[in-house]
Amino acid sequence: MSSPLIDADPRTVYLVDYQPYPFVLDQVHLTFRLAPRATRVLARLSFAPNPLRPGRHDLRLNGEKLTLISALVDGRKVVPAVDPEGLTIAAGDLPPGGFVLETEVEISPETNTALEGLYMSKGMYCTQCEAEGFRKITYYPDRPDVMARFFVRLEGAMPVLLSNGNMVAQGEGWAEWDDPWPKPAYLFALVAGDLVAHPDRFTTKSGREVALNIWVRPGDETRCAWGMQALKASMTWDEDVYGREYDLDIFNIVAVDDFNMGAMENKGLNIFNSKVVLASPDTATDDDFARIEAIIAHEYFHNWTGNRITCRDWFQLCLKEGLTVFRDQQFSGDMRSHAVKRIEDVLMLRARQFREDQGPLAHAVRPESFVEINNFYTATIYEKGAEIIGMLKRLVGDADYARALDLYFTRHDGQAATIEDWLKVFEDVTGRDLTQFKRWYSQAGTPRLGVHEAWAAGVGGGTYTLTFTQTNPPTPGQPDKEAKVIPIAVGLLNPNGDEVVPTTVLEMNKPVQSFQFTGLSARPIPSILRGFSAPVILERDVPQSERAFLLAHDTDPFNRWEAGRALAKDTLARMVTKGAEPAADLLEGMARLAFDDSVDPAFRALALRLPSDDDMAATLHSVGHVPDPLRIHAAKRDLGLALAKRLAAGLPQLEAACRTDGPFSPDAGPAGKRALRLAALSLLTRLDAGQAAKAAFAKASNMTESFGALSILLENGYGEEELATFGSRWAQDRLVMDKWFAVQVSMAAPDQAAATVDRLTRHPDFDMKNPNRFRAVLGALSANHAGFHHDSGAGYRVLADWLIRLDPLNPQTAARMSAAFETWPRYDADRQGMIRAALARILAAPGLSRDLSEMAGRMRGA
Repeated sequence: MSSPLIDADPRTVYLVDYQPYPFVLDQVHLTFRLAPRATRVLARLSFAPNPLRPGRHDLRLNGEKLTLISALVDGRKVVPAVDPEGLTIAAGDLPPGGFVLETEVEISPETNTALEGLYMSKGMYCTQCEAEGFRKITYYPDRPDVMARFFVRLEGAMPVLLSNGNMVAQGEGWAEWDDPWPKPAYLFALVAGDLVAHPDRFTTKSGREVALNIWVRPGDETRCAWGMQALKASMTWDEDVYGREYDLDIFNIVAVDDFNMGAMENKGLNIFNSKVVLASPDTATDDDFARIEAIIAHEYFHNWTGNRITCRDWFQLCLKEGLTVFRDQQFSGDMRSHAVKRIEDVLMLRARQFREDQGPLAHAVRPESFVEINNFYTATIYEKGAEIIGMLKRLVGDADYARALDLYFTRHDGQAATIEDWLKVFEDVTGRDLTQFKRWYSQAGTPRLGVHEAWAAGVGGGTYTLTFTQTNPPTPGQPDKEAKVIPIAVGLLNPNGDEVVPTTVLEMNKPVQSFQFTGLSARPIPSILRGFSAPVILERDVPQSERAFLLAHDTDPFNRWEAGRALAKDTLARMVTKGAEPAADLLEGMARLAFDDSVDPAFRALALRLPSDDDMAATLHSVGHVPDPLRIHAAKRDLGLALAKRLAAGLPQLEAACRTDGPFSPDAGPAGKRALRLAALSLLTRLDAGQAAKAAFAKASNMTESFGALSILLENGYGEEELATFGSRWAQDRLVMDKWFAVQVSMAAPDQAAATVDRLTRHPDFDMKNPNRFRAVLGALSANHAGFHHDSGAGYRVLADWLIRLDPLNPQTAARMSAAFETWPRYDADRQGMIRAALARILAAPGLSRDLSEMAGRMRGA
């Protein structure tokens, strides 16, 4: 259809400008006539005026890369004004009341390499519509507050035709699906392909029979059992803990190889990256099994926290993501170990979100503006958003949290909600004023918590006073900040190791605030921020002897681990900056913990893991040192060797004791033993030239031990023969080969990392169009801290080269991976200059996407 074109430039979107959509969309009928390069999409949209926006309004619909064939309003042909971002029908061309718009467009899924909208993955049709992919399928008000019922008809030659909701009819070459629950367009999904199902069933507490399917390519059926087990466990848990039942007759999961994200919670039809749903003992590690369990839970939990209640606009993204991350963290803790899960979550938070908060990409959990919403699917939205939920639960208590959630589900079911709606249910349940707490949503940056202690002996017992000072450092666009509400979980121990004050939550709401503990027989040793009760940086000068005491005696598992971690960081910092020797307190404390059979093996494995290079760079930078990546790398190797020598006598026995015999189980117990075994092997390899690790690789009966032993060997400069064996064995398995690609880069010597990337990107199995493979190689480069930041600048250059190549094909993945450059202000002038030059080269690339342009511009402008 011939239509006039109007130019439309990318623009910044502001939260303050939000207005309801002028029309209510009640019913959507879609027909897809599938063809690889010429899919026709017929849409029938039933509109009515929105009483919240009185008056006459133009009809504005989003649409990108669509060929408009026809448009009818109530059966009458219209000629919309079309531009690169959508179409407009003037108010004068619309009836004064309700009307039906019918459009037909043509799209080309096969050439859609951005993997947004409708695209093809190795012959399979699939979709990804969050956040704004639906506009690449048909003209539509593509915003989360427009919720409608969808009826979908699929026509095509594929044997399996899937969409949202319940299947209501099917025949040869067609199927019809009806979703009775109103949803925004970002939750739409379509899959068509040659697939086989791994089926099961689930009966809800109210007696609804639900058919469950995991759809995969032929040959992958044997890797679905764990995903199905995780799905059923998630459904049971959500009923038991949150009282939420599933609400359709069928729940489908589809595994897709080419996918930008981990998974997507489309109503009734979850689409998963194959790597986070397919697992078997010989192809997946324990970490893979745990990740699959958590991600399947996360996407299923979205059925209520994201689908039944969605977000009003994309500024409220943390409402669905932060809450759902918190729920999946609770679930994983219940399925495994709460202590270990909390440590793992904090490690991720500090590695990803604290880093984000302290750099040029810092933004509020609810940002005020964006250019490209895809750039805000960040650790701040997800992980920090979850921490805010956790703080709120600590402040109000378990009972009031449960009451508030029940009210939230009752009050807002079927709605597109806001942060204000979320906090209001807690205010109504508890009577609290959460105005100050709300600052966690609006202020970027990581608060710093200073501590001063005072002790006064007395006849009736001493008084111990803790005075806290909170500072909220400036971040881009937010130079000044007000005090937040910070829950500080504290316990006190006597010098003999007895706990005299159990965990108590102190509520700090002032810039400086003191709390007293009275009636104490002796000056206590404080255990502060137990369970990591708030996402802050604790600034307190602690003698090594006190850290060693807490490592030995603290009853809070997180703070016990934290004491060991802090000892290791203190030791590494002195080794890097002063050339000091490894601290005896650290080595002795680690030795006691490593061989303490009363402690969970998974906890011991975590405790033996040294801080990452990036963590040490951030630590050194925070106290005024310019981090040298190569010196950090060398210091870690020296400390690892010292720890290995201290534990040497017991390591062979520890490694042997942690071998798991019998059938493989991914459950927490045996997985923890395997983790501790690999920790012991890692230390042994520093002493025996890799002999124990080579034997472990040769005898390994599962991927955890096979890949773990291979990684250890490569990290220590051995393993070329084992690498070749691994690659030959798994050459036809695309997910295992991602590991083969990644481990070579992540374990490469610093001066060889960029060259390893060059070599692997010339490998015939490297496919830059596949996000998993691209991330396996280029993501591993940025994870190799000393290699990426090698003083030659080769790491910066090769990453910039590949981002420039990828951007025209897949802007979303290119933009997300560019965040590797965000820490450049930490480093010396030479490295800063090289990173800024790399960013300038990216920004100068012709036709740069707004995704990558926004990210590179924000980083370079720091």
